[in-house]
Amino acid sequence: MTQDLLPITRVPRTGLPAHAVVVGDPARAAAVAALLDGAEEVSYHREYRVFSGSWKGLPVTVASHGVGGPGAILLFQELADAGVSTLLRFGTAGAMKPGIGDGDLVIAEAAVRDDGVTQQLLPPEYPAVSSPEAVLALQRAAREAGAPHHRGIVWTRAAFQPGLLPLFSYDGAGLAAIEMELSALLVTASLRGLIAGGVLVIDGANADELVDAETTGGYDPHRDVVAAGVERGAVVTLEALRLLAEGNEA
Repeated sequence: MTQDLLPITRVPRTGLPAHAVVVGDPARAAAVAALLDGAEEVSYHREYRVFSGSWKGLPVTVASHGVGGPGAILLFQELADAGVSTLLRFGTAGAMKPGIGDGDLVIAEAAVRDDGVTQQLLPPEYPAVSSPEAVLALQRAAREAGAPHHRGIVWTRAAFQPGLLPLFSYDGAGLAAIEMELSALLVTASLRGLIAGGVLVIDGANADELVDAETTGGYDPHRDVVAAGVERGAVVTLEALRLLAEGNEA
């Protein structure tokens, strides 16, 4: 009998671990899965690459969602359909506040819903907020790992680079970082009764501040300081899942 698979991601409807790390890049999903014991690839369809394994005895799902909220929310919905109940997004972001350096972690308390998809699902007044226990677990895991980290509100924006139309800026609003998918996760989690949060590795300035690459090097997320932050962040995220599962997030 053919296994019953969900239509977009092609993950099985049953059998996935309930605690999940979600990332943008399929290659990063493989790198995080490599930290698990007994990791196996469950499925790989489009940008959605899914693994299962265990972290210190906790069964864990690792899945990639690609770039942007509209595609990412399809993964979040189907993971929830498959029984996943706790999701932590582990990604990269641009810093928006002084004092947040490359390779640092930003733990999201909430997100601005400029993601290009949730505006079509709910009124703009509906918030995108992290589960408090997820924030506390990520903070504790970062502190115990000795990883430089910050807490704050992040801006999830669908546009990565400016075009002909001017882009509104939240400069001066005290936001910590800018990225592209988190608010879609947080809204999905609130609607579905899930635990969710996010931790982001800073890989440079926000997209509005990109400069001519021929004269200054421009935006370059492929530097050693970022890679080191990603390595720390992967462990922090997995450890936070374990703390959540054990109820030891505080």
